[in-house]
Amino acid sequence: MKLRKVTLFILILIVGFVSCKNDDDSGGVIIEERDRTEQQIVDNDSIVGYLQTHYYNKSQFDGNTNPKIKDLVITEITDEIISSDADSLLINAVETKTVNYADTDYEYYILRLNQGGSTDSPTFADNVIVTYEGFTLDNEIFDSAVTPLTFDLTSVIPAWRKVLPQFNTAESFVENGDGTVDYLNHGTGVMFVPSGLGYYSGATGSISSYSPLVFKFELYKMAQNDHDGDGVPSYLEDLNGDGEFIVNFEDLTVDTDDDTDGDGVPNYVDSDDDGDGILTINEDLNEDGDPTNDIGANNIPNYLDPEETASKNDN
Repeated sequence: MKLRKVTLFILILIVGFVSCKNDDDSGGVIIEERDRTEQQIVDNDSIVGYLQTHYYNKSQFDGNTNPKIKDLVITEITDEIISSDADSLLINAVETKTVNYADTDYEYYILRLNQGGSTDSPTFADNVIVTYEGFTLDNEIFDSAVTPLTFDLTSVIPAWRKVLPQFNTAESFVENGDGTVDYLNHGTGVMFVPSGLGYYSGATGSISSYSPLVFKFELYKMAQNDHDGDGVPSYLEDLNGDGEFIVNFEDLTVDTDDDTDGDGVPNYVDSDDDGDGILTINEDLNEDGDPTNDIGANNIPNYLDPEETASKNDN
């Protein structure tokens, strides 16, 4: 099973299906939706418990600018096995991070094995090339990619969008004669994330609902996305700056989400962001390839102002 895509539109369909499901429909199992804040407390306790009772082979990675996740060994402390190096205990080695997602404050943890040597880091909306391995706190592997895989960060679980932008891509790469590529000084780490940044109430494969997850990963390359080809990089179409693309379907007239014209389509996949009938890419009046710097009379970019209907194609 490869890392599953969970796009905005798929989520909408899932929510609609579950909400319309009759109580007497015995065709599937209905998972009770838990309070996110309460579940975060439970998940965090489980993750911290794991971090306090497991250590890793730290010496294998000290000063190593080309670490491989296949070499990472995480071991549980038992009466027979005691880690003599306090720094190798995960709870002492990880970084604690916080983020607000779905109106909930989440804590997650990063074991930073190598920052990565380039100056490039992906945004939450970009494509990345990675290898990875996902497993549960019971150390059951549920997903992996040993050959470099490309995926879109907008289409996977939230944890990846929160963690990978904190790492840099590889400093360089070497193309081998057999068609493979060796990446040098790449970003490498492990994320320990609560279910609210994972699949939450959704069960998939061997992952049960409300499961905290762990992912080892190597970050090799990134490519900036412009999903709708309108000349505006997708990450800049996150108007409220929360690192997600949100549409308020309960009130499409609000101006605090990422849907300027209130048509139910977030700007990053909307070729006419302000709904004025002029394509965003044609509101690049100075034709420099960047519609964001064409400012109109209302002191906002033309492509976000329905009152500005000039087009670069006007004669």
